[in-house]
Amino acid sequence: MNPIRFGTDGWRAIIAQDFTFDNVRLCAQAVADYLQDAGLASKGLVIGYDTRFGSKDFASATAEVIAGNKVKVYLSSKPIPTPVTSFAVVNQQAGGGIIITASHNPANWNGFKFKTKLGCSASPEVTEKLEANIARIRSEGKIKQLPLAQALETGLVEYLAPYPAYYQQLTSLVDVNKLRQSNLKVVTDPMYGAGSGYFKKLLGGGTIKITEINNKPNPLFPGIRPEPIAVNLAKLSATVKRQHASIGLATDGDADRLGIIDENGTFISPLHTFALLCLYLLEIRGERGPIVKTVTMTSMAYRLGELFKVPVYETRVGFKYVAPVMLKNKALIGGEESGGYGFRGHIPERDGILAGLYLLDLMARTGKTPSELISYLYSRVGPHYYQRQDIEFNKDERQAITQRVKEYSPGSLDGVKVVAMDTTDGFRFTFADNSWLLIRFSGTEPILRIYAEGNTLSRAEKLVTLAQELVNE
Repeated sequence: MNPIRFGTDGWRAIIAQDFTFDNVRLCAQAVADYLQDAGLASKGLVIGYDTRFGSKDFASATAEVIAGNKVKVYLSSKPIPTPVTSFAVVNQQAGGGIIITASHNPANWNGFKFKTKLGCSASPEVTEKLEANIARIRSEGKIKQLPLAQALETGLVEYLAPYPAYYQQLTSLVDVNKLRQSNLKVVTDPMYGAGSGYFKKLLGGGTIKITEINNKPNPLFPGIRPEPIAVNLAKLSATVKRQHASIGLATDGDADRLGIIDENGTFISPLHTFALLCLYLLEIRGERGPIVKTVTMTSMAYRLGELFKVPVYETRVGFKYVAPVMLKNKALIGGEESGGYGFRGHIPERDGILAGLYLLDLMARTGKTPSELISYLYSRVGPHYYQRQDIEFNKDERQAITQRVKEYSPGSLDGVKVVAMDTTDGFRFTFADNSWLLIRFSGTEPILRIYAEGNTLSRAEKLVTLAQELVNE
């Protein structure tokens, strides 16, 4: 039996191989034990699930274990996005939440995420306790269960419809009434996942035009994987161009990430999206507060921090690292390169739907198209270009790759001096021209990622190429 490990956000595995009912019940019992130990069991637990194969049944099995431990369960009545689950935890004042989802992973994967009472990703300290509980329970074989029908009858499980409260929360953060009259033409792509219908529900009924594609939940995610990056958004790009739309908005399988297609059908990188969101909050809304970024996120954040005199904090990859820094410093915004953005006044967690509303509000307030906004951003912080390459690898290759990168210590790359190297999360090289290169292993799947940012596209591309050559030696 493979050990169950919580990565950057929860435990994920291939369905029927490691992601089985037995293992899900192990995780659920570990959460129940954690709630008891932390004195949170009396507050109950929210359980949500996405549109993947078996997610509803895995959620029901989870509910049976939690209820078997005499902990009240608020079980979603239908598939919901992760941010809706996270907000429901806070709204219900529950002791935590579980969502059955593998987020952006391929269709044959599923996952188990635990959210704290604050609605955010569990910290490393919490996941270490969960992993220790799982190992102990696996050896003891003691899992408490109560059949779902009986749990419903006794009131230990209660069906919950958390989306109305979530809608109300978002309308308190964005003037959706003005957005409805904005005359924008928006194409949304929930990528067959749990985010289907949310933008249309929030913004429908005015002069704004919302067109949805890939909006019928499909656990196969036909033709794509539900990660909102350029390679998976060809249909969204084509639809935006064909309809002469203002923007395309894509959410991943559980809608905690956002991808953007501009009015020309061009993908806008998450680094530029994050910088635009920072600019929107700081300049357009006039708010002030720290910015929190992961090591893979854009250096444009530092320039914006200088311009608006706000501090910038950097963390490892994963909102389980971002959220604590956001909370401690009352940060205005937190973001990671994968397209996840969290905001003050909401949950300290990624929310692709709210991020999309904020970008639409930025367009409506400025009257600028997405490409015009990028040009304006460059006028403030200078041009920045980004490249990422994902490389699949076998487990037995990891050690050799790590050793090669660890021993790599160039004085310069592509003729530019290396001014700093660090291993905060992976191996990062910073150069005299403020460009950077990072090589790191994914925390959720067997993929090596190479990231680079430079002041020209050719510079970013060259850094990625050089890193590929090193990895493939």
